[in-house]
Amino acid sequence: MIEGAVPELKPPHDTGGREPASNVAQGAWVLYEWANQTYFSLITIFLFPPFFTQVLAANPIEGQAQWGYVQATAGISIALLSPLLGAMADAAGPRKPWIVVTTLVCAAGCFALWFAVPGTPLLPVMIALVVAAIGMEFTIIFANAMLPTIASDRRMGLLSGIGIGVGQLAAIVALVLVLILLQLPGEVEASFIPAEPIFGLSKEAHETDRIIGPISGLWFAVFMLPLLLLVPDQKSRGISRTQAAREGLTRLVATLRSVRHFRNVALYLFSRMLFYDGMTAIFVFGGILAAGIFGWGAMEMAVYGIWVTLFAAFGAFVGGWVDLRIGSKRTLVWSLLGVIGTFLMLLSFDRDKIFYVIEVQVAADAGAFTTLPQQLFLLTVGFFGLSVGPVIASSRTMMARISPREMMTEFFGLFALVGKATAWVAPLFIGIVTTITQNQRFGLMVVVPLILAGLIGLLFVKEERSSPLAEIHRH
Repeated sequence: MIEGAVPELKPPHDTGGREPASNVAQGAWVLYEWANQTYFSLITIFLFPPFFTQVLAANPIEGQAQWGYVQATAGISIALLSPLLGAMADAAGPRKPWIVVTTLVCAAGCFALWFAVPGTPLLPVMIALVVAAIGMEFTIIFANAMLPTIASDRRMGLLSGIGIGVGQLAAIVALVLVLILLQLPGEVEASFIPAEPIFGLSKEAHETDRIIGPISGLWFAVFMLPLLLLVPDQKSRGISRTQAAREGLTRLVATLRSVRHFRNVALYLFSRMLFYDGMTAIFVFGGILAAGIFGWGAMEMAVYGIWVTLFAAFGAFVGGWVDLRIGSKRTLVWSLLGVIGTFLMLLSFDRDKIFYVIEVQVAADAGAFTTLPQQLFLLTVGFFGLSVGPVIASSRTMMARISPREMMTEFFGLFALVGKATAWVAPLFIGIVTTITQNQRFGLMVVVPLILAGLIGLLFVKEERSSPLAEIHRH
């Protein structure tokens, strides 16, 4: 667009002056969620963290601290670089070249985890984890920014919900395959379980744990191909990388200076920061709570992960359908109420207690998932997953609906910046309160005020697209 020109008014359900992409292209975009979710499920949530903290680290306490340093380092790097890279991509035009680079960076970090041999220095493993996280998050920024250019405003919510649901299904498939082909052989006898792990991998040498990295990297690279091959990209402006960097930096500074003009977007980003941080902490620490209460081991935690992910996937599909009919804001409000309600219910269970006060007789040798408290916990966490899915999908759609079209990638960079810059807040408060009270539940309760504050802020957000020209003239 020529500087100073008045932007042409667009109808409310367009794609910025372009025809929506074909159904095939939109389906290819959805597959990028299938590509990335395995990384989160296998490496950042369910499988690699226990291996890192209990096997690779000197002891679990040091391991947990070092895992925190890894996440903090990756988060700070993403927070500092994502707005600049987003602005550079907007200045240059196409997003696919950036996606190719960041996908390869993530895959390289994942493949490097194969060399996480117990007894070797931990620093290279930590660097590989940081590299993989940075590559993944940057890929997500650029891919998310493509959504408004391929789908109408009305259809974005549906596609976003389907994408999140497809991603959750990918996580389930990956976890099931890992269980059947790597973890269960030698432990459980069944016709569909091999006698030994595939490829002759050794459990004693922890090859079945280390292969998680290469599996995630290969999965990500392969399933990103449909997006790269089939989804239309923006045209190049024909400028060099140096020019794009200069323009991107200039635009970033201008964006940060002018963000005060976009009060609606700023309020949404602040509100989302609060409720998303709280919700994410529940998702991560909920498994820790369950393992501590019921004494679940790695096998049970894998089953727990599959169960939660299955419900989150269904919730995302339903949430996309609801978003299409009632809008992103209403979908978020109702889903967040569900998150708070189910979380308070989860805190009501103990090994021999339900609903805070009702005592239940439990045998000392009771197996996993066989007691009433465990079963009710699983049922409740399923409803929690149903609420989480729509929040993940509609929070992204809401950002796409209210951001200025001309600055879409920059604002998704800010979206990632706000999300990552404060991701340490909820875990820090959980740690402090847990230490002071010596009570796991009291520590987790700090997320309730965070989610409530974000929900209240969300009520004042308008579900309408910001216009740079209109906002600047208004101020």
